[in-house]
Amino acid sequence: QMHVVHFDSERFADASEAQHHEGGLAVLGVLLEVGADPHPAYDNILRHLGSIRYAGQKTSIPSFSVRELLPPRLDRYYRYNGSLTTPPCYQSVLWTLFPQPVSISREQLEQLQGSLYSTEETEPQPQPLVDNFRAPQELNQRPVLSSFPRGDPPWCPTGEVIAIIFGAVAGCVGLFLAVHFGAKRMR
Repeated sequence: QMHVVHFDSERFADASEAQHHEGGLAVLGVLLEVGADPHPAYDNILRHLGSIRYAGQKTSIPSFSVRELLPPRLDRYYRYNGSLTTPPCYQSVLWTLFPQPVSISREQLEQLQGSLYSTEETEPQPQPLVDNFRAPQELNQRPVLSSFPRGDPPWCPTGEVIAIIFGAVAGCVGLFLAVHFGAKRMR
């Protein structure tokens, strides 16, 4: 999963300040899956990993469209008020999670997994940045909103599902009629 973190720069100096305030951060959550082809937009980030291998390091990345990192269907998402996924886990995040995954190549995933450390550069034994996830938390009565009707596949709108079903039924009827009239002709 990739997180794109935002804060209101008119209200806060930086994300560190914003995280202390309710609604201070807005995070877009993007699910990643391994596919056959590399995702070119992710190379805008991956090519700079060598500059930020250790905790506390920073680098500048030339501007690019963050939109290219997101799934095609931005109208289908879940939204809820939640917390940071890293300590101190402040309850200050408006989460938007896109259920349609974005595909990256195995090589891109391995580049992410094999090049980052959770320790400072000066540590004698650098610790790889692995298992950096937080277990799912209780909802605590908070609502999770969906931009699409319940029961719809999150990546496929109802109209497309109906069109697919109608097309499949029409194809079966057409095949049946062709076989039926073909058999009649042979008699």
